[in-house]
Amino acid sequence: MGTLVGHVAPGFGFFIIGLWHLFNNIKIEAHNNGNNDHPPNTAIFLSWFPTSRFKYLEPLLIMVGASASIAMELVIGPQRHQPFDTDGTIPSYHLHNFEHSNISMTFFVFAAFCVILDRLRPKAYFELTQFVGAVAFGQELLLFHLHSADHMGPEGQYHLLLQLLVLVSFATTLLGIALPTSFLVAFVRSLSILFQGLWLIIMGFALWTPSFIAKGCFIHLEEGHKVVRCGGDEPLHRAKSLINLQFSWLLIALTILGLSFYLLLLKLYQQTPKNPAHYFSLMTNDEEKEEAASTKITTYDVASKSFIQMGHKFTGTDMER
Repeated sequence: MGTLVGHVAPGFGFFIIGLWHLFNNIKIEAHNNGNNDHPPNTAIFLSWFPTSRFKYLEPLLIMVGASASIAMELVIGPQRHQPFDTDGTIPSYHLHNFEHSNISMTFFVFAAFCVILDRLRPKAYFELTQFVGAVAFGQELLLFHLHSADHMGPEGQYHLLLQLLVLVSFATTLLGIALPTSFLVAFVRSLSILFQGLWLIIMGFALWTPSFIAKGCFIHLEEGHKVVRCGGDEPLHRAKSLINLQFSWLLIALTILGLSFYLLLLKLYQQTPKNPAHYFSLMTNDEEKEEAASTKITTYDVASKSFIQMGHKFTGTDMER
């Protein structure tokens, strides 16, 4: 991860996933509150969303990205294409490779269990899916906080602020277990994932592009890795202050863009469709009859190609508009 590509590539992945979640969560909220047949706030917001053409596209992409990250950290990146010393031990300069690969491995496990749990459909399907997501963010937070690399300079400030974003993702995923119908929890979680992605991209360019490095700081080669060092306390404090300003500006920008995106989609999807729409359920006829007899319609079926049981229905083609 200690390269420009090593930050920009996963950052782009987090950004796309966060944007996809933000879009779908807002869309669910708009359709749920725009339906007069059922009370609002009855939709359950899950931790992943299907597409109309291939329902497991999101977890599959996460698994592919995680596998590529693990391969880059443990096989492709090391000079000898393996991270171990001649005596079979892990050298200190490769500890961070194992830490980064463990983060990727946890997200791979999360994505894999999204598919497995969706196929098996245990009673605690929703809670277990959120739990595995919380484990992934908790692992990310733990390993970034206890990182073996020296993060005392500008890179350390970037990682400190990154931990705040991971903490928000972790907390909102846990809250999602207790508050499954809370749009605000899902909205903040989506924005925090998107923010993580943008912050990783900015970090990659700011730390490994010489023209973007703060004045008085420079790239220094240490144990085979490039790190940013500053020539004294004053340049270091200035660099950290600039990083704090970047974070603040991005927070303001994402707040404005997130709320604007919400209002735009709310206006778009709360409009009454011209044709009554429906979507597909993998429930049995008996289960559908029992569900129809219930007054609380609460879930969204990620095993089908489109949303189900949200108090109103819309097709997979509607999802693509």
